[in-house]
Amino acid sequence: MTSATRALWIGTYPHLSGAEGVWRVELDVDPAAGTGSFGGGTLAAASGSPSFLALDGDTLYAVGETEAGSVSAFAVGPDGALAPRGGPVATGGSYPCHVAVSGDVLVANYGDGVLTVVPTTDDGALDATASDVGPRRQRPAGTGPVADRQEGPHAHFVAPREHHGAADDGSGAGLVVDLGTDELRRHDPAAPDGSTARVVATFPPGTGPRHLAALPSGHLVVVGELDPALFLLSPVDGPDGVRTYDVVARYDVTHAAAPADGGNYPSHVAVTADGTRVLAAVRGADVLAVHAVEPGPDGGVPTLRHLADSPVGGAWPRHFAILGGATGAESAAEADQGDADAPLHDLVVVANQNDDPLIERPAVARPDAPTSNVALLRVRRSDGAAQVLDVLALPAPACVVEA
Repeated sequence: MTSATRALWIGTYPHLSGAEGVWRVELDVDPAAGTGSFGGGTLAAASGSPSFLALDGDTLYAVGETEAGSVSAFAVGPDGALAPRGGPVATGGSYPCHVAVSGDVLVANYGDGVLTVVPTTDDGALDATASDVGPRRQRPAGTGPVADRQEGPHAHFVAPREHHGAADDGSGAGLVVDLGTDELRRHDPAAPDGSTARVVATFPPGTGPRHLAALPSGHLVVVGELDPALFLLSPVDGPDGVRTYDVVARYDVTHAAAPADGGNYPSHVAVTADGTRVLAAVRGADVLAVHAVEPGPDGGVPTLRHLADSPVGGAWPRHFAILGGATGAESAAEADQGDADAPLHDLVVVANQNDDPLIERPAVARPDAPTSNVALLRVRRSDGAAQVLDVLALPAPACVVEA
């Protein structure tokens, strides 16, 4: 076996321990063997409610998920130390919960649905003072039928198209998933401050779409939080050159029962590097759900087939990262679809938020509930079953980014 040390950045929520900020965690893994363990974690930078992170080169960006709303930039040193690249920049929205980088820094503000676009300098610092551009904000409107969750827009995820392979239409636009309005919107990062965005997909009322991932075919998979399901979207290139999407299928995200005192609330969805598996974290049942992607006939619409639901080694899994799997099978019979070069497994790190004080979670009070942690899972390709390899206690982890 050949093991190597990897580093992870962990975003967190406020915690009673007071250890609030961005954590750096070391992980010793042997991807081919599918083994690994955590080497420990350190608080790399104190920061207010950095619930989501994005890494671009040697700069790490972190939201500040508070009512005032901010985003910060940190320089990553050769030794993994973090140093601020200037001070926090106000997003102009409330409770920012997701950040992505596409030249500019794109921030989804959950509280009011605003998308904030912040330009950067050559060294990655946030440029909040440039008179010609500066931060630009696009404000949506709308509601949904779930009165206590969809009283207004709630942008939950922003996806630059160039991050999504075949789903990239070359426009440079980003896609924003809005839980409050049941919409997918197309945002042009060059649009002026105060502009509105075009709706490119509409979900069934009450879906509460949360995160998305792209398949190699160019189709999108969107996970619903209020309706715990995976939605498959097909691209449609319009005569005006704008790509829209039709919702063509719905799949139950999990077969695991919700706790008696609550529901199931999916959080994050991701696709393996080869596009053959869709993974989704489900809070409530506290499982990782795995679906196989089956190609459609003649390159048509693919289908999803549920494989397994496995415990995540903690509670309230808010986010996860796929680290990668084996590339050599012991035998063709053991490899998926009889391919001796197909991966046997994927290694996944899950952020089990568990005791987040910002969210009411009835089941968190049960006596046998584990402490909040990050967990390393080995997910078998053949049947989707996952095994917990190791856990590391951390204060209310909310996001995992590989360094």
